[in-house]
Formats: sequence, C-alpha cells, structure tokens
Amino acid sequence: MLDRNLLTGLLAALAAAFIGSAWQLVSRHGVTTTLGPIDLALLRYGIPALLLAPLWFGKKRIAPKASLPALVLLAAGGGLPFGLLVLAGAQWAPASHMGIFMAGSLPLFTAIGAWLHKGQKIEGIRLVGLACIAVGMALFAMGSFSGGGGSNDWRGDVLFLAAAVLWAAHSLAFAHCGLTPWQGAAFVNGWSALLLALLVLPFAGVPKLLTAPWPDVALQATTQGVVAGLLGLVVYMVAVARLGASRASLSAALAPVLTTLGAAAWMNEPITGAVLLALALVVPGIVLASGAIRWRGAWRKTNEETRPST
Repeated sequence: MLDRNLLTGLLAALAAAFIGSAWQLVSRHGVTTTLGPIDLALLRYGIPALLLAPLWFGKKRIAPKASLPALVLLAAGGGLPFGLLVLAGAQWAPASHMGIFMAGSLPLFTAIGAWLHKGQKIEGIRLVGLACIAVGMALFAMGSFSGGGGSNDWRGDVLFLAAAVLWAAHSLAFAHCGLTPWQGAAFVNGWSALLLALLVLPFAGVPKLLTAPWPDVALQATTQGVVAGLLGLVVYMVAVARLGASRASLSAALAPVLTTLGAAAWMNEPITGAVLLALALVVPGIVLASGAIRWRGAWRKTNEETRPST
C-alpha cells in the first residue's frame, strides 16, 4: 500500500503537470493574439493576490521564519520575474519549445541547485537521466539557435531556460521556508502583484486588457489568475512538501508532451522530427532523474531527507 504522503505528492505532481501545460498553451495563445506579457502578468498575479489577501491581513496571517535570501528566491523564482520571462519568451518561441526547454530542464537545474546547496549526490540512474535531458535539449537547441526553427525562436528558448533556473530556485527555497502551500502562494502572488503595481505598470502604458475582446480576457483571467496563479502554485508546493524538490520536478515529465500535443491540436504548431527526438530523450530522462523507479524501495529514507520540516 502506498504511503499517504507519496500518494498525495504524486497526485499533486500530476495535477501540476496538467495545469502547467494548460498555462503554457494559453499564455502562448494570449501573447500572439490580443494581449501582451504585462497584461497576462497582471491577471496571473493580481487575481490570486486578491483572493489570498486574508492570509496577509487576517488572524492567521503569514509569518515566514526563513532567511531573507530564501524568501527572495521563493518570491522571485515563482513570481513576477519568472512569469515575465515565460510570457516574454512565448512571444518568440512556439509552445513546444516552452515545454521542452522550461519544463524539461527543471529537474536538471533542481538537481544542480540541490547539489550546490546541500551537497546532494547525483549518481547512478539519476545521473543517466540528467544526461539524457541535457543531450535532448542540446540537440534541440542546435536547430533553434542556428535559425532552423525560426529567426526568433532562440530568444524565447533562452528566456525559457532562465525561467527554469528561477523555478528550480523557487522549489528549493519553498522546501526551507516553513510556509504551508497556501501561505506560500499568498506570499509569492502578493509580492508579485506589489512589484507589478509599483515597478512595471507605471512604465507599461495603457493595458491592452481595456481594449481586448472580452472572451480573450475571460479566458486569460480564469487560466492565469485562478487555475495557474492559485491552484497551480498550491498543488506544486504540495508536491514539493510531500516529495521534496527533486522528486516534485517529476511533474515536468508530462508537461512537454501535453504542451506539444495541445499546441498541435489548438494552434496548428507542427510536430517536427526535432521535437520528437527531444521528447524521446527529455521525457525518459526526467523520469530517471527524479528517482521515481526507486521510490518503492527507498521512499521512507529519501522522504525524511527531502521533505521539509513542519
């Protein structure tokens, strides 16, 4: 019988994969039609910040005990800087690139971060998996950076990789911040909305939200603000709390496939041979790198090592 923490973590990671893929697709659609990155960021962080305001001002308000660097990484890695990188990159590169370069590289950067921060060893099957991820992305990048995939694709790919670094830092920081998933979501969205209002909106001009067709705004408000900004962040934090940062990144295994298939069906993006080759290396690499195939035999030990204290 599966450990309850393991089952909860697996279900949360699965939900995070579907939500993350939906967010990638809707973001690509938004920035290539009627809205821009700033408009989507306003919905992505403003709506959940309002919904979670009671956690800032209520009786059970957030009282983080982590160090300032950890809190900065938590907010920056999962908040506005991360979101702007992804949304800006989506203007240049197809959704399939977002899935491969961002979701695909997440376990790689998370493992590197855990090694640098805690000296966590990377060996055996996990090392093979990380090597598969690196090779798959390198082969895919060769076509993108040489201009074969479109003159501007490489710009988006670089931004997606930078976003993956931030999200890996966010995952590792949350494991040490002492916040619940709901408190973490409130903390990230609250600071992101504040930074957006003070530092970005005054220089961004009139938001396109005021002139865009209302069905587009409604779609983005629901997906960005409620599904991704609120539920997506919470379920991923639940996965990190139950599985640890490295194993929670297993949710990235499904995201490239779901995003590629969704982009082909919804936005008629071609599934090229280069995309299939990258998926064939990156997806199995994520599964191996997560250590998933060793969970049954070593779960109790690794769970104690990677799960944050509460």
